[in-house]
Amino acid sequence: MQGRLSAWLVKHGIIHRSLGFDYQDQGSETLQIKPEGWHSIAVILYVYGYNYLRSQCAYDVAPGGLLASVYHLSRIEYGVDQPEEVCIKVFASKRHPRIPSAFWVWKSVDFQERESYDMLGISYDNHSRLKRILMPENWIGWPLRKNYIILPPIFMKYKMLVE
Repeated sequence: MQGRLSAWLVKHGIIHRSLGFDYQDQGSETLQIKPEGWHSIAVILYVYGYNYLRSQCAYDVAPGGLLASVYHLSRIEYGVDQPEEVCIKVFASKRHPRIPSAFWVWKSVDFQERESYDMLGISYDNHSRLKRILMPENWIGWPLRKNYIILPPIFMKYKMLVE
């Protein structure tokens, strides 16, 4: 079932894939956008009225699979009780996970994209301050990837001594 936003994007020739709704017959529509088209579509969505980024997160789809960056957007209009919401998923390969940053469209995504970078290793192109936010700068690996191996504390002490 295609939602209102997906129909509008199709009408204007914007490439995407509808993933359905988060609840039956109501709730927010979920769309998949390719990384190379994300920045342009983010600007289009902002101009279309999705001016509020509620949250951004990321997750590891499966071992050896893809990484997903998820954006929850709201279209807030004056005089309307229920804002229109959409969920955007941008998938990237684990080998070279690069996605254009939405920072220049929604400034509130700053720390959220930095956390996704820190925990999963997704590089957000053109982000103004993309660096680790939770882990030490010298940390090796991406703790929330499903293939991440936790070393015993003795190895971490040795790693710090070697550096």
